[in-house]
Amino acid sequence: MKVNFLTKHVSGSIGMFIIVMSIFIAVFAYFIAPDNSPYGNTMHLELSTLKPGSTVSFLRFPKKNPTQTSFIEQLVSGVVSPFTSIPIRSYEQKDSIISYVSYSSNLVTDISLDQLLISNDQTPAFTQTYYLGTDKYGRDLLSRLLIATRISLSVGFIAVFISLLIGISLGLVSGYYGSWVDALILWFINVVWSIPTLLMVIAISLALGKGFWQVFVAVGLTMWVEVARVVRGQVLSLKQLEYIQAAKVLGFGDLRIMFGHILPNIMSPIIVISAANFASAILIEAGLSFLGIGVQAPIPSWGSMIKNHYSYIILDKAYLAFAPGLTIMLLVLALMYVGNMLRSYLNVKG
Repeated sequence: MKVNFLTKHVSGSIGMFIIVMSIFIAVFAYFIAPDNSPYGNTMHLELSTLKPGSTVSFLRFPKKNPTQTSFIEQLVSGVVSPFTSIPIRSYEQKDSIISYVSYSSNLVTDISLDQLLISNDQTPAFTQTYYLGTDKYGRDLLSRLLIATRISLSVGFIAVFISLLIGISLGLVSGYYGSWVDALILWFINVVWSIPTLLMVIAISLALGKGFWQVFVAVGLTMWVEVARVVRGQVLSLKQLEYIQAAKVLGFGDLRIMFGHILPNIMSPIIVISAANFASAILIEAGLSFLGIGVQAPIPSWGSMIKNHYSYIILDKAYLAFAPGLTIMLLVLALMYVGNMLRSYLNVKG
């Protein structure tokens, strides 16, 4: 039955696949990205806006006192390279002397293998292919896109969690108690509802300050209204049913009735609206980053990547802005398709 349902909802199944792959990429971004340095922030200004598929040679110079990175550290924050890499156009090795031509000039520089701390039979250089090219700072665009997936999904998860925490609590209290409590909470909901979402997010972001976690909180604090309205409406219809009245007669407490008997029976619409809120959170975060008040550099964000490169749209390098824009579109579209599939599967009306 589940297989038949998935075949009927091809778009939802594809959306689910995209979301699962996005989660996998977000978790293992630093193992997948070609540049696994923290935030994929290895800059080479001389390699600015290279075309996709460009291959560049590098000469490696060892750093003093390199740090060892554990598996957990790489999983969370990437690897601090033990080398300093210099892009070169070519090099020639004669005995223990290497002559190389710098990428930014045609000057020939000689260096001994002793300075590179390698032996004669070791290769002093390596090549790197930039599959999606580089941004205006010479950073690998593909790596930045992959690592930014973690930011977008994190914003979605945390914003949805905050919105559910506030929305479910206020919606349950408002619908269950009614009277002046319902009127007061409904008034507050309507006031918040009347304020433009982006304007409120900007105000909260400015109040909390620019930063990584501030964005999560700001987005979450603006998305609970719809959850509260849906929960309130469901509670108003359920609290008159016989099993709720029976629970009251048996002396069950209000909290037990709300969270043990009402909430489990209204989870279907909450799940559906959570998928829509997840997509909205990603769009809002991208908008904030585009305006410069979201996630701050050097942390990669799809919105900030568009901001840094939207001027290239009128040039022959529009892909620098289109690539992050396309990833936002694919993930949001996937979430909306999954939301529609869940709406059909859970038989949620409206």
